[in-house]
Formats: sequence, C-alpha cells, structure tokens
Amino acid sequence: MRGVPDRATARRWFRHNGPVQFITTDDDVKRADLRRMKAVATGFLVVATIVYLFCRWQETRGAGEWVGYVRAASEAGMVGALADWFAVTALFRHPLRIPVPHTAIIKRKKDQLGASLSSFVGTNFLAPEVVSAKVESAQIPLRLGTWMAQPRHAERVAKETSTILRGIVGVLREDDIQQVIDNTIVKRIAEPDWGPPLGRLLAELIDEGRHRPVIDMLAERAHQWALGSQETIDRVISRDSPSWSPKFVDLLLGEKIHRELVEFTWKVRSNPDHEVRRAADRFLTDYAQDLQHDPATIAKAEKLKAEIMGREEITQLAAATWRTAKRMILESVDDPNSTLRTKVAENVAGFGVRLREDDAIRAKFDTWLLDGVRFIAANYADEITSVIRETVERWDADEASRKIELAVGRDLQFIRINGTVVGALAGLAIYTLSELLFA
Repeated sequence: MRGVPDRATARRWFRHNGPVQFITTDDDVKRADLRRMKAVATGFLVVATIVYLFCRWQETRGAGEWVGYVRAASEAGMVGALADWFAVTALFRHPLRIPVPHTAIIKRKKDQLGASLSSFVGTNFLAPEVVSAKVESAQIPLRLGTWMAQPRHAERVAKETSTILRGIVGVLREDDIQQVIDNTIVKRIAEPDWGPPLGRLLAELIDEGRHRPVIDMLAERAHQWALGSQETIDRVISRDSPSWSPKFVDLLLGEKIHRELVEFTWKVRSNPDHEVRRAADRFLTDYAQDLQHDPATIAKAEKLKAEIMGREEITQLAAATWRTAKRMILESVDDPNSTLRTKVAENVAGFGVRLREDDAIRAKFDTWLLDGVRFIAANYADEITSVIRETVERWDADEASRKIELAVGRDLQFIRINGTVVGALAGLAIYTLSELLFA
C-alpha cells in the first residue's frame, strides 16, 4: 500500500529513533487499573466456582466430611461475589443489560447526585464557621508580612507590579484615557464660574497680607525701570515736543521728569505705607468683591476663561498629559533601578515588617480578612457550589457514569473481593455451626 514503509525502512527508522513512545493520559492509567482490578475480582469468583464444582464432583465419588465444609464455603463465596458484583455494577449500568429496577443509579440520579454533592460541600466545607476557623488557623497576615519583609520578595512584588502596570497601560486605549482626563480635569476646571472663587481667593490673600510681596516686587521693578528710563524719556519728549522748542529745553525737561520719576518710584519702593500702595490695596480689595458679586466683572472673568480654555495648549492638555504619563510609566517599569520600582519594593518591605511585628496592625488585618471570608461564605457559598451542580447537570448521563466509575471503580472492586472472602467465611461458619448442632 502506498505510504506504508517496507520492513527495511521500518528497521532503519527503529534503529535510528528507538521504540515508539506512546503518550498515556491519567484516564488511560485509571482505565487500565480498573480493568486489572475487575479481572482480579472476577478471578475470585472463578476460583470459588471451580472449588464449588470440584467439591460437588468429590461428593459424587463419596469423599469425606471435609468436602461439605469446603463446598459450603465456596458456595457462599460465589453468592457473595455475585451479590456484590450486582451491587457495584448496578451503580453504573444495568447488570447484563437487563433493566432491573433500581439499577444504573448514577445514570438516572445524576442531577440529584450533583445537587446533593453541591449541598454537602456548601454545608460542610463552605460554612462561615468552618472557613473562618481555617483562615484564622493559617495566620495569613503573619505569613504574608514575613514573606513581604524579605527584600527579594519585595523586589519580586515590585517586578510583578511593573509587569501588571505595563499590561494595563498597553491595554488602555489612548482615546479613552484622553477623554477621561479631559472630562475629569480639564472640563471640571472649565465648568464652574471662575469669578467668585478667584474673588474669594484674592480676598483671603489680601486679608493675610500675601499680596504684599507682589507689590514689593512691582515697586522694585518700577524703580529699576525708572533708573534706566532717561533715554526713553528723552526720545518721547523729542518726538512729541513742538518743532520750535529749543533742544536744551527738551533736555532739561527730560532730566526733570527722570528725577521726579526716580524719586517717586523710590518713595513707593521704600515706604510700605505709601499712598500708591494703599491705593493698590483698595483696588485689589474692590476687585475681589467685584469678582464675587459684580455681574459685569464676573462676565469679563468668564470671557477670559473662555479665551484661555480655547487655546491649543489647553485643548491638547489631556493628550499631552497622557503621553507624558505613559512614557514615564513605561520607562519606570522597564528600569529595575527606577524610582517607581524602588519605592514599590521599599513600601512593600516596610509594610511587611510592620505587619510582621505590629500586633495591632496584624490583628486589624486579620479582622478584615475574617470578616471578608465570612461575608463571602455566607452570601456566595451557593454560587460557588452551584459550579458543581451545573457541571454535573451538563454531563451526559453515560459520560457521567463512565467518569465516576473511572474515578472510584477500582476501589469498588475490593467490595467484590471482600464479598467473596466474607461470604466464604460466613458460609463456612454457618455450615460448621449447623454440623455441631444437628450432626
């Protein structure tokens, strides 16, 4: 046949590759064990049957009284083996394919068995008292703190956190993040009126005197400008003075204005109680009140806000913020010595030390854990155990029977073996007792 190698080719392949290795699954191993135990149990029945037939043959030949004892034991062993074979087989299928009532129990009662198993697990394993006692005995906070306090474990947590953070950043869509930033930051800033809050802030700054350094700075800058303003003043006078005005008059006028300007700015700079400073205070105080209460001033503030928020720098703020944050995150998670990973490791180790050594923190953590476990067990045990019930319900009846037989059928064969042995001993005992009483 085409495609089938000849013997020489097969021998060369075998010498080169060795014997064929077949991959066996766990189910294959269990199936082989089940067949082997069935053969052993059947062998006990066969032995009992052979012994019984041998004894009956010996009785026809006039054998001694010993035959009766052996025959009674083998006969009872046969009965016990057959009875237990029927009982074990009836769990999974109809014995000899005869639809005897109350056989093939697992096939017929599959859903009820799943519900019963689910209820059993929920009642005995997921009860709040059982789960909380197990969690409390495990001393999870102490173990967790001891584990986290070790530097290598803290570094591992930082590394895994970085991996998770990188995955999250990779999954997130830039458009969605930009929209979130825009809605939560930019639009939140732009939504309320700016006038009243700015007015309240300005009023508080004035009351606390925090505006005075700004006034001092402006006075200082004005004085510095006045000191170097001679050339500017001369140019303005020369430009605006009448053509008939003599040149020296312009120069004298410029020097006079410059001296007066320097002297004025010096007084404003040097005197904290100067009239100009008081006028600035009154102006700022009035402006703070207008920002809070004057509709016209509030409208001007809103117009300014609209102009500011409409600038490209602001409209692109969300995208620029996310790009910068994403770049910083990716750089930090890839660098083992980054500030992010170092701080995460330090915080994890520090929290582990506190959790390990501070009894109060550990007790509080333990209380939270137990309360959470009790809440889950009390409210979600049915949902957890429903997995068992729903899984069994989805099984095909024949498939469920095969799965269960594969899991426990090997051990059930010992019932057949024990039935044969116990039946033989019981038959021997009954026959012996009857001989003693009625011989």
